[in-house]
Parts: sequence; structure tokens; C-alpha cells
Amino acid sequence: MKNKTALIIGATGLVGKFCLSYLLNENAYERVIAISRKPIGFTHPKLNNIVCDFDQLANHQSEIKADDIYCCLGTTIAVAGSREAFTKVDFTYPLQVAEMAKQHGATQFLLVSALGADKNSKIFYSKIKGELEEAIQKLNFNSTFIFQPSFLKGFRKEFRLGEKVALILLPFFEIMMLGPLKKYKSIDAMVVANAMYLKAQSGNAGLEILSSDQIQQIWKKK
Repeated sequence: MKNKTALIIGATGLVGKFCLSYLLNENAYERVIAISRKPIGFTHPKLNNIVCDFDQLANHQSEIKADDIYCCLGTTIAVAGSREAFTKVDFTYPLQVAEMAKQHGATQFLLVSALGADKNSKIFYSKIKGELEEAIQKLNFNSTFIFQPSFLKGFRKEFRLGEKVALILLPFFEIMMLGPLKKYKSIDAMVVANAMYLKAQSGNAGLEILSSDQIQQIWKKK
């Protein structure tokens, strides 16, 4: 086992719960820090769960020390309740953690973004995702991996009618998604989490932005 520490935010979410499982149960990390609003709900010899109000992250700056940062934090405007609240979760909090971690020597940042992320987009959701991508890139981690999955498949605690309908209809449309359209195919949250873990162990430096089809290929090659 390498003497490395991973830090994850969004560990209770759709991708995050699978990502946390890889971090704890594989051998790359000796210690795993999970920052969450509520307790994770279980214990593990590697796990240090910091439960805090994300508006008070500055109070925990000395604890945000890790080699690799996994950001799986995200919401929707509907769940957040407003554009302001959404921006806090999908931009402000991840960037604050990234800045603090970089100050303490973090070398890798792995971000779950979204297909269509673009700071110039007229779609608010995509715009914020794109702005975060740009802000993270400017921090110049040794390695930055940005994952842009399409529709994420997996069990969510909250009910989302639109997603339930999409899960029924998607198989009919995905048959026609070939070539350049492959990146629009839905993808399992577990596959995204596994790709994050594998990329963090790849030793690749610089910036990589991966779409759903590229993420899927990482899973197939493992």
C-alpha cells in the first residue's frame, strides 16, 4: 500500500458512494478523508469523515490535506431550490476545497462535471459546470482529470420524474447512438467512479477531459 491520502467531497451522491468504496477497499490509499454535511453512516479503518457545514469550510482548512482530491459534489437547480444555492454546491464549494487542498500540496484533482459543460453556454447548469472546469484548470494541479458523463444511471435517494422517464426511453434512442454520438449514451455511476480511481493511479500528468464513451472505454480495458 502506498502512503497516500485521498479526499472526497460528494461521497454520499450517485457517483460519490461508489468512488468512496473504491478508495476504501482498493490499496492505493492509506487514508481517506470524506467531507460531508451529514455522517457517512459507517466506519472504516481508513476513513476520516469530517462532518461540517460547507459554508464554514474555512474552519476546516487545516484538515483539507491530501494527495488526490475526488470531487463528486453536485446537485440540480430543482433540488437546490435556487440558482444561488445551486452555484454554491456546484461551483463555490468544490473550488474552495480545491484551493485549500492545493495550498497543502495536493497534486491531483478529479472532477465529475457534465456533458455539455461550457462557461459560455446559455444553459445555466452547463455554464456553471464550465466555469468550475476553467477555475480548476487554472489551479494547475500536476494532474487534472475532468469527467463529463452523459445521463448517469444508478439508484438515487430522491425521486426525479424526468430521470425515471428517461431511463425507460433511453434504450430505444441509444441503439442509434454510433460514432460521434456515443458520448451521449447513458453511463453507470459505478463506471464513472471506477474510471476516476483508475485515472488517479495512471501517473498521467497534465489535463484530461473525458466524455462518456471515453470513460466507458477505461472500464472495458481494466
